[in-house]
Amino acid sequence: MTYQVLARKWRPRDFSQMIGQGHVLRALVNALDTQRLHHAYLFTGTRGVGKTSIARVLAKALNCETGISSTPCGTCSACREVDEGRYVDLIEVDAASRTKVDETRELLDNVQYLPARGRYKVYLIDEVHMFSNHSFNALLKTLEEPPPHVKFLLATTDPKRLPVTILSRCLQFNLKRVSAEQLHEQLAKITQAEGIVAESAALVQIANAADGSVRDALSLLDQAIAYTGGSLSEREVSTMLGTVGTEQVIPVIAALARGEGPELIRLARELADFTPDFGQILGEILSTLRRIAVYQALNEAAATLDETVAITTLASLMTPEDCQLYYQLGLLGRRDLPLAPEPQVGFEMALLRMLAFKPVAPAPSETTTPTAPVVKVAPTSATPTARTEVPTPRARSALAKSTPAAVPPLPAAGVEPANDEARLEAPPTASSISSLRELDWTAMVAKLETTGLVRELAKNCALRSFDGRVLELSIAPQFENLRSERQTKGLEQALRTQLGQEVLVRLSTVASGETTPAQQLSAAQAAKQAAALAEIEQDPNIQTLQREFGATIERVSAK
Repeated sequence: MTYQVLARKWRPRDFSQMIGQGHVLRALVNALDTQRLHHAYLFTGTRGVGKTSIARVLAKALNCETGISSTPCGTCSACREVDEGRYVDLIEVDAASRTKVDETRELLDNVQYLPARGRYKVYLIDEVHMFSNHSFNALLKTLEEPPPHVKFLLATTDPKRLPVTILSRCLQFNLKRVSAEQLHEQLAKITQAEGIVAESAALVQIANAADGSVRDALSLLDQAIAYTGGSLSEREVSTMLGTVGTEQVIPVIAALARGEGPELIRLARELADFTPDFGQILGEILSTLRRIAVYQALNEAAATLDETVAITTLASLMTPEDCQLYYQLGLLGRRDLPLAPEPQVGFEMALLRMLAFKPVAPAPSETTTPTAPVVKVAPTSATPTARTEVPTPRARSALAKSTPAAVPPLPAAGVEPANDEARLEAPPTASSISSLRELDWTAMVAKLETTGLVRELAKNCALRSFDGRVLELSIAPQFENLRSERQTKGLEQALRTQLGQEVLVRLSTVASGETTPAQQLSAAQAAKQAAALAEIEQDPNIQTLQREFGATIERVSAK
């Protein structure tokens, strides 16, 4: 027996089998049931949403032997012949192949004759916008004064190309794109009826790739069945479509939220191994960020969303401001993707831009006393290394109004204030840390007020020596790309701010026995992962599932 493709096999046979177009079906059902029938109907919409399918069902309803109604019997000879495409009084025309006026006139010359069998002679003209101007004029004459036994059903994907004289003589119905949720439900129904094993996530990917077209969804389902051999898994369908799902972009967003530059690049290049559509990946990242933003905005009502654990975890890792920043930069990166030298380059730069512009959270204050702007007093010979910070006159006035305490008098430049309570605590100076033994590089990096590539440089360096002024660091060869004059100057500035004195940074690309802050963080995370996995493996319920049903633990997703 010849195989029939799913798009034809599952074509709607009556209005109840149509997906989505409720606003169109309601009008047609009421018109048929009340016998208020127009002589010309125009169905518009994108490809595969059901324009010709609705037209065929309407033709069947008009000529059903049981009478005109919105529920044709489907068993009489007229209904069966319409379904099989051989009903003599249903004339289907492809306007793209009949662009000449002579062909149109020859077609319309038979309009005056009565139908051979049915009540109405139905002309179904597909892609009617392809008619020439002369053909439209010939059709217009017929539409102006049509015989009572003729009905015109026109379908087009581009109604703007139709003359207004044609539009004004038709009842126009605009068919909408079918939602991904409705497509997913239909695909699940079809796979179950066809006896095909399919993961729900795989069907979701097909529904999203169909872009609102039912015919495209069924064609992709046919292709997926052939590709996978009849058992649809998410990974295989993703490979076939060249797409990346939400589960694959969640680690990318997590690395972004934690500020882990090397991990971000590693994950981006792992995705590149699938040779995907990088615009689609950015779109998936944007879609996930939208879900995170909605979850954050609902606060206590967020539980009503029934979101996944991954989304709720990511919502706790980033602030709403960061989420909005990532979304905006992702939009710009997706827009600029065609301008990049290569799509992968544009994708990586979009992620790095999100990381570089991520704002640094201010350190929490230990007191609730209002703070004021300060001015820095230049050191003199009497105070070569100390740095004194005092409030500005405007700040002193504002502080005096907001607090009952008296504000001490403003000392002269270079003179230490007489009242110790007026002195702001100075940061530790480099002179107090004069040896490698006394400097905790990991703790120092954690306190540095910097972000972006400068922070990544500091996290991936190991401390070699420090004499109180010159700080010698080593960086592994695989992170050589972080080493530049700009990043080095930025690190020196951050250290100068932290230590209160000039610090010269010297970088060398050599292997070092010391661990970097990034390595320590990675080791800590690995230890947490191992502890979580061990806890899962020791769970009695998990052990029962493994013993009774042969269940396995996905170690990568264990948290």
